[in-house]
Amino acid sequence: MTDMTLHSPGLWTQNLPSQRRLSNYKLIAFDMDSTLINIECIDEIAGMVGLQQEVSVITEAAMRGEITDYKESLRRRVALLKGAPSSALEQVFEQRLELNPGVKNLIAKCQTAGLRTLIVSGGFDYFTDRLKIMLGIYATRSNKLEIIDDMLTGRLLDQEWGDICDGEEKKRMVQITCESLGARANQCIAVGDGSNDLPMMAWCGLSVAYKAKPNVRLAANIAIDSGGLDRMLEIIKA
Repeated sequence: MTDMTLHSPGLWTQNLPSQRRLSNYKLIAFDMDSTLINIECIDEIAGMVGLQQEVSVITEAAMRGEITDYKESLRRRVALLKGAPSSALEQVFEQRLELNPGVKNLIAKCQTAGLRTLIVSGGFDYFTDRLKIMLGIYATRSNKLEIIDDMLTGRLLDQEWGDICDGEEKKRMVQITCESLGARANQCIAVGDGSNDLPMMAWCGLSVAYKAKPNVRLAANIAIDSGGLDRMLEIIKA
């Protein structure tokens, strides 16, 4: 990629596609943790049971790309949650989780322009399911924690599509959704912040990094370093 150009304070661009209106696109796919919402849910769940430091170290390394096997990093973190009460999930949702600035505005503008909205997350369906309802999201893909007798077992459940939603599964879900919509790659937008977002960002015609890790920021067409997620609309007009 070429060097990024400062568009306005906290907003950088490079190699922008010719399509500069939302109506040129059919799908926008969002990462969840630290992109749509202000937290990493697994870190906050761990915090409820006194293990946030141990889990956060692995999360940060995975998001920076220092741990290349995302599936293994997630299994390691989830294993640390064994024995945590399932009520910790509700506590995180009710007490810690907030939408990032500009999320509601951006999603509303995208939906008005006719785009389908997708959440593809290395996080958990407890949270993506609720955001789907809250924001009117078209579809989601995320991971499922095993819960027995109201306690986390420290394991993830396989789903009909596979075991863990990692970077390649995020990309595959975007591709499957595009095919169902009759959309091409250059009619899709990917928004994320961590290394596991890079595969879908590379595949889509437009990529947006939101307060992202350095390697993700440098790979994106649009990098938002400050302000809300809807600053994307300064570049791609509604």
